[in-house]
Amino acid sequence: MNRALFLGFILLCPLLFAADPKPAQVRLRTELGDIEIEVDTVHAPVTAQNFLNYVSKGFYDGGTFYRTVTMQNQPQNKVKIEVIQGGNRDREKEDFPAIPLERTNKTGLKHLDGTISMARGEPDSATSEFFICIGDQPELDFGGKRNPDGQGFAAFGKVVKGMDVVRKIQQAAAEGQSLKPEIKILAARRFAVVTMVPVP
Repeated sequence: MNRALFLGFILLCPLLFAADPKPAQVRLRTELGDIEIEVDTVHAPVTAQNFLNYVSKGFYDGGTFYRTVTMQNQPQNKVKIEVIQGGNRDREKEDFPAIPLERTNKTGLKHLDGTISMARGEPDSATSEFFICIGDQPELDFGGKRNPDGQGFAAFGKVVKGMDVVRKIQQAAAEGQSLKPEIKILAARRFAVVTMVPVP
């Protein structure tokens, strides 16, 4: 190999081997339509892998979106949010161990319109339940006041297609914050995005 080719190869190596991995894609099939999610394995690796482990296990198949939070149905909360929450409460005994809280001040992610994040009680207690934001929800970030501990919630991805379905779920019939009936999750699967390369 001549010197010029060798130097070119050395300069190209970082581009070949240091590229960021592509986000994982997950499709939630619900009875109201599909929701496609881009899972951020780079900025929230622990939370993202936890969610993907549940997806790979088929855990969410047959689960539901069971909670809707709107501006009208949370009179007891001074800090208002808008989200839908889902999981598979019939299979909670199969939950993996709780994961550490990846705080948004460390990940750089924010609870914006379409963000998917993990539900939790205390810090480091999230397992399988998740929620999706409708509209920007800064009070769910680190330092926000929705949870009194101020630690926020672990955002780990975003909806890239199907926010119309998310809004349909939020506006479905409910008693208080409980969807009645609950909206079924028919399946949750990873899928590959195929990029078409134009032929010259």
